[in-house]
Amino acid sequence: MKKKHFWILAGLILLIFLSIPFIHILKIKWNETDHKIKIPKGYTNDASQLNLTKVDTIINVPNHKNEIQEQLRKIIKYAQENKLKISIAGARHSMGGHTIYPDGIVLNMLPYKHMELDTINNILTVGSGALWEDAIQYLDNYGKSIAIMQAFSSFSIGGSISVNGHGWQKNLPPISSSVVSFTLMNDKGEILNCSREENEELFKLVIGGYGLFGIILDVKLNVVDNVALRYKYIQLKSENYLSYYKKFISENPNVNLVFGRLRISDQLFLEEATLNFFEKTKQSPNPLQQEKEKSIESKRLVFRGSTNSEYGKRLRWDLETGMNHVSNNNIYSRNDLLNDHVSLIENKDTTSTDILHEYFIPENNFNHFIQDIKPVLKNTEIDLLNVTIRGVQKDNDSYMNYARENVFGFVLLFNQKKTERQEKAMKELTNYLVDVALKNKGTFYLPYRLHIDKAKMRKSYPQADSFFRLKLKYDPNEIFNNKFYQHYK
Repeated sequence: MKKKHFWILAGLILLIFLSIPFIHILKIKWNETDHKIKIPKGYTNDASQLNLTKVDTIINVPNHKNEIQEQLRKIIKYAQENKLKISIAGARHSMGGHTIYPDGIVLNMLPYKHMELDTINNILTVGSGALWEDAIQYLDNYGKSIAIMQAFSSFSIGGSISVNGHGWQKNLPPISSSVVSFTLMNDKGEILNCSREENEELFKLVIGGYGLFGIILDVKLNVVDNVALRYKYIQLKSENYLSYYKKFISENPNVNLVFGRLRISDQLFLEEATLNFFEKTKQSPNPLQQEKEKSIESKRLVFRGSTNSEYGKRLRWDLETGMNHVSNNNIYSRNDLLNDHVSLIENKDTTSTDILHEYFIPENNFNHFIQDIKPVLKNTEIDLLNVTIRGVQKDNDSYMNYARENVFGFVLLFNQKKTERQEKAMKELTNYLVDVALKNKGTFYLPYRLHIDKAKMRKSYPQADSFFRLKLKYDPNEIFNNKFYQHYK
């Protein structure tokens, strides 16, 4: 072969090699649709897209305090007179019908989102229907930030309190620890102030109480300073995660936000990890930025390209770790980091849905848990998309607490086809994973699909029976109701 021909051939091979990732991503985009699944009139659903349910009516509440109280009292009275149940909905990111009761009344709390900041005591008073992104944008004007919240800002504050979500803030308890107080409308239409000093039992029950004790109205939250944070990144073997976490996170007072991620491609499955953390700097934070749509879409397509594709999973890992190297030492404001929207991972394939699991595992069993879930995840037909790790400290505030000691939360995201076969496979997988969590003295998170029976749920939550007895103490007619309660009570 002539030298000229050799270099032409080599150039073509290189061009084809470099084009493969682009072609893979283009194929994902081509097969997607921007068509939104329309919910029929008189029905509701949640983030699982598997809970389409006929309801009596969906009521959008008003934003004004006096108006909402008057309206809700009328609704409660109407429900009692007509033997109807009331479920409470925000952004509907729970996945087990927690915001739904068949033929019941759904309260859409999203319009109730007023905000006021006490700049002396650093306390935000906010309507429970506000999204975290609303609060972040409001607080940014005052140089303040949310103390504890989930990874995405598109959840409602009332919903996050009802599931007692946790975040990626360094070594903190769940959201419960940042709640100063809240007002609650009970089954009689009375407004109760709930805090650690007033109506303490209700305070504990409502946080992580899945809307079963009343309607959360006004929430007071502790807020913190918005600060500039420098990104740091370490790639490591998952078996060394704990030792690196102790050295670079626990013993580093400058770390503010932190999360880990496990490799999910067949090659080195769960054997590699990344530790991503953000350290405080002396710089002043920049104003909140709005990420450009093109940037969001490119990140989303890389993520979606890993669905049911071993090549896509390897490509995503390589691209993300490569970008981590490039981004190392970049500086971001805390509010920018917290203001990620769930659209970053949006699934536009109408034949499938993304389902979350979460397991909270004590430090002593961290590595055992990873080893135990390997064969379970390898032998299922359900496609694993992501595993994120977050440290969660002991929760002393909520009644149905999942962090009864310091734990690590393993957040697993799966892609499930909307078929009976995959629904059955997901139920089997969930039970296997819960068994592994229980074996490792851990717990599973309750806002997701209702695939666990009452007995096994009570192994994870031994306080469940007393929780449901207290439900009847505060709501004897079970006015506040949903599929979660019907399944587990």
